[in-house]
Amino acid sequence: MNRLLLNSLRSGGYILYTRHGEATVGIDQPNLNFQYCVTQRNLSDTGRRQAVYYGEILRSLQVPISYPVIASPFCRTIETAQLAFGWQNVQVNPFWFETYRLKENLSNAEQTRILDTLKSILEIQPPQGSNKVIIAHSFREEIGLGLISNMGTVIIRPRGHGKGYEIISKLSLLD
Repeated sequence: MNRLLLNSLRSGGYILYTRHGEATVGIDQPNLNFQYCVTQRNLSDTGRRQAVYYGEILRSLQVPISYPVIASPFCRTIETAQLAFGWQNVQVNPFWFETYRLKENLSNAEQTRILDTLKSILEIQPPQGSNKVIIAHSFREEIGLGLISNMGTVIIRPRGHGKGYEIISKLSLLD
């Protein structure tokens, strides 16, 4: 990460949209139930280590985070957020399941509805001097925030309600 970007993050005002850690244990089953992790793809040991490391990196770089961290309702996203930021600092938002659904063959109207809601969320500026973290999912290449690697982060500058947002950078855990 370059020094200019790091200094900007330390000043706050960004959204760090992060994909969950490596999840290679199990599959997302047709009867998927958010209350039962056995019906979902879950974090591997590598994914758990990635999540812990992610939290350690942000703390060591002194990047201020606004709590709670937001997570999709999947076990893999909640666990990622809890390992990185502590269980007491995580809030589940069911909307992020909607972005996961963008991988499906949705009607144009449904896809537009989800993307419009995504845009309105990413326009909201975090509290002064802090950054908002969202732990959720990758997108298809041509929509939303595009493809995101395991624990990859899209750094977003919200412009305010109705004014859109700007993608500042995409980083992987290895950067």
